Amino acid sequence: MKTIPHTQITEPAVTCSTCAACCCQLEVMLITDTGVPERFIDTDDWGGEVMLRLDDGWCAALDRNTMMCTIYEKRPLICREFEMGAPECIEERQGISTAYR
Repeated sequence: MKTIPHTQITEPAVTCSTCAACCCQLEVMLITDTGVPERFIDTDDWGGEVMLRLDDGWCAALDRNTMMCTIYEKRPLICREFEMGAPECIEERQGISTAYR
């Protein structure tokens, strides 16, 4: 009788192209000028500029069909620094784990 070797199956790599854009539900403060179009800017309760979120809680710049950012080249600094696969990213993905089943 032959034994079939066990192969460790690894989790798929986290990539933005396979993500449900869960980070696009976070409040994003605009702390630098990256050229975000005015139609995507809102003011928070303390007078700070933030990315506009629609009634469904998602960022107004998110294309709901592709789940991709429509202003990627002009996205806020916080979005640029939100590292794909970092602990914060993994934590946000776990928050909506039903998107990955």
